[in-house]
Amino acid sequence: MTTSVERLPAGLARRIALAAQGFAEPRPTGIVGTRQLRRTADRLAVVQIDSVNVLSRSHYLPFFSRLGPYRRSDLDALSNRRHDLVEYWAHEASFLPARLHPHLRWRMDAADQEAWGSMTRVQQERPEYVAALLARVRTEGPIRASQLQEERPNRPGSMWNWHAGKAALEYLFFTGALTARGRTAGFERVYDLPERVLPPAVVQAPTPERPEGIRELVRTAARALGVATETDLRDYFRLAPVDARTAIAELADGGELQPVEVVGWNRPAWVDPQARRPRWIRARALLSPFDSLVWERPRVERIFGFRYRLEIYTPAAKRVHGYYVLPFLFGDRLVARVDLKADRQAGVLRVQGTFAEPGVDAPEVAAALAAELRLMADWMALDEVVVAGRGDLAPDLAAAVVATGG
Repeated sequence: MTTSVERLPAGLARRIALAAQGFAEPRPTGIVGTRQLRRTADRLAVVQIDSVNVLSRSHYLPFFSRLGPYRRSDLDALSNRRHDLVEYWAHEASFLPARLHPHLRWRMDAADQEAWGSMTRVQQERPEYVAALLARVRTEGPIRASQLQEERPNRPGSMWNWHAGKAALEYLFFTGALTARGRTAGFERVYDLPERVLPPAVVQAPTPERPEGIRELVRTAARALGVATETDLRDYFRLAPVDARTAIAELADGGELQPVEVVGWNRPAWVDPQARRPRWIRARALLSPFDSLVWERPRVERIFGFRYRLEIYTPAAKRVHGYYVLPFLFGDRLVARVDLKADRQAGVLRVQGTFAEPGVDAPEVAAALAAELRLMADWMALDEVVVAGRGDLAPDLAAAVVATGG
C-alpha cells in the first residue's frame, strides 16, 4: 500500500514558511513587552548572535522585524537577568529558550568531536590550565576573558584570534561546564557556573539520550520552518546528516512530520501537521542577514527566488550591493535589498544602497520601505533617514522618504 504524498503549490509553501516564522500575524498595536518577546523567541527557537554593530547587534533585529518597536532592555532582561533565553552553540552562537538546554547536552558531552580549533587544542595541550580556570570561576565568581592576563596570538585578520584563556573559557562553555551569565555593554561574554545562572528546573532536568535530544531539535526546527527539506531541518541546529535523517524518519513514522512535494523544489520535503496555511501574508519587514528566515541561503533562493550573499568579508571594490545588506520583505515576497548603517553620532539612519528585485512595482515598494525605515530609525533613536544615490531603487526611495518627513 502506497501513501499519497501531498503536493504543495510553491506559493502556499512560501506562506507556510513565513507563518511559521511569525510573519502571518499583524504587529502588536500597543506596547510590546516581555510576553511578546518570549513568545517570538519560543517560535523561532534559535536567535543567532553576531558581533557586527554597523546597524544593530543582530539578535535585536528579528524581534523588531516581527513585532515592531520594543525596548531592547526587555530582551536583555530575558537573557541577562531572567535567563529565559540562554546562550549556546545551536545554529551558530545563539540565544535559545532555556527548555532546549538539556536537549543540547549530547553536543556538550561530545565537545572533543563537535568543537573546533583552539578550543580543543588548549584542552589537549593544557588540561590543568582549563581545570584551574573552572576552579577559579567556582570560587571567585563570574569572569570575562579580558580579565585574564594572556597574550593574544599574532594572527592579524583572524576572527578567531583568541588567547589561551579565551579558548579555555570557550571550551568550558562548549562542554556546558560554564554558561553565559550575560554580556557586557561591549558585548563581551560573562562566564559563570550553570547552577548559578540557569533556572533550577533546567539545571535539574534529566539529560535526554542523544537520539531523543536530536529528535526534539528536529521537531523544534520543523515547527519553526513550517515546511522544509532534510537539509533545512538539519541546518537549523547544525546537525549531522545521519542524525537528522534518523530523527526525521522517526518523526514521520509517528505522524509528527508529513512528507510533501513542493512544486519547483525538486527534492523531498516535510511539513509540520500543525503549521498554519494562510491564504495571504501582509508582512513588511527588514531582515537581519542572520535572521532565521534567510540564514540558509539555498532555502531562500528555493522559496523566494532571491539570491542572497553577505558581502561583509568581500573587499569593498568587489561588493555588488554593500557591506550590511538587509532583504526587505513586503507581502510574501523579498522585493528589495538595502545596505544600512546607523550613524549614531550624526543621529542618521544611512541608506547606502537600495536595490529592487526584478518585476516589482518600484514606487509601491519604495513607499513601504520608507515607512519601515522611518519606524526603524525611531526605534533606534535616530532623527533622520538619509538615502544615498546608489542602487536602482534609490531615486524612488529618496522621494518616498521625503514624503514621510524624512
